[in-house]
Amino acid sequence: MLRNGELGRSIDEVDIRGLTSNPTIFQKAIASGTVYDEDVLRLLRAGRAAHEIFESVAVADIRDACDLFRPTYEASGGRDGFVSIEVSPGAARNPRVTRVETLRLWVAVDRPNAMIKIPGTAEGAAAIEEMLEAGININVTLLFAVESYERAALAYVAALEKRLVANRPIDRVASVASFFVGRVDTLVDTLLEERIAAAGDESERERLRRLMGRAAVANAKLAYAKFRRIFGGARFAPLRAAGASVQRTLWARTSVKNPAYRDVRYVEELIGPDTVNTMPRPTIQAFLDHGVARRTVDQGLEETRRVMADLQEAGIDMGAVTARLEDEGLDAFSASYDALITGVEAKREQVADAVTTA
Repeated sequence: MLRNGELGRSIDEVDIRGLTSNPTIFQKAIASGTVYDEDVLRLLRAGRAAHEIFESVAVADIRDACDLFRPTYEASGGRDGFVSIEVSPGAARNPRVTRVETLRLWVAVDRPNAMIKIPGTAEGAAAIEEMLEAGININVTLLFAVESYERAALAYVAALEKRLVANRPIDRVASVASFFVGRVDTLVDTLLEERIAAAGDESERERLRRLMGRAAVANAKLAYAKFRRIFGGARFAPLRAAGASVQRTLWARTSVKNPAYRDVRYVEELIGPDTVNTMPRPTIQAFLDHGVARRTVDQGLEETRRVMADLQEAGIDMGAVTARLEDEGLDAFSASYDALITGVEAKREQVADAVTTA
């Protein structure tokens, strides 16, 4: 996207406002493709290990993407135009490693519109607050539970309060809270299908069927309601007056996996002030083709609460669901990172063999 001009065209023609990355994306590009072979060869000759090769390539791409988005960042007063890069998944449960990796990546990218992604685990909360207090832009990722979202939002508020007390600027400290959407429906629908199969009568089966595909949006809308209370409340008011921006909610994993559902539902149903939606390219194209843009994220809250109550009545424990999704998300990113390093090592050997043959 950087080298063929696609990213620049998307900024100019589609008006995308930022970009994110994760180990899975880089794993496919570096280990499975050929576009990075020259970089791997150069770094191989410099004696770099596989993880160093990956990070060098990733940081260079993030830096170049930040430069493309810099006009967006400046024109928006530091509100848009961010590019995210993630700390290694192994840091998610280790606050000390999180701090070290965050600082290292922030210095390596060296761009004001970079964001460092830190998983919003309970263990990571203190590190997130500390990094924000240090003035580093943070994308708090892998949020599934409303309680986890609240913890991330309050960490941002607390960090800005500390900076304000210390007479440090707060107008260019930026953060988003990445709340994952689609995976919630995937898991909850599976649990509902099990209950439908075990139901004793048709009326019960129909009641459970009506809950299919409704958990994810309801869960996200409750997180947004929490956002409005926190950032519209008395505690944040002095920070807003001093120039602080809100920590926007970012909807992640918004591609629709179930073909029975409208393909842009996780975009259309979560539109509202101070939100960001990270869409893969096919979802962007689908929304440009037939999406409807209207304010929806704070509409129908009574129905939202009713859906959550009905899920509980059906035996769906959303606390257990979101805890499982967080664990699975961390495991998936760790597996992608491990596959990435293995793939880079294989690519490293492949390129080295080619050099030897030549």
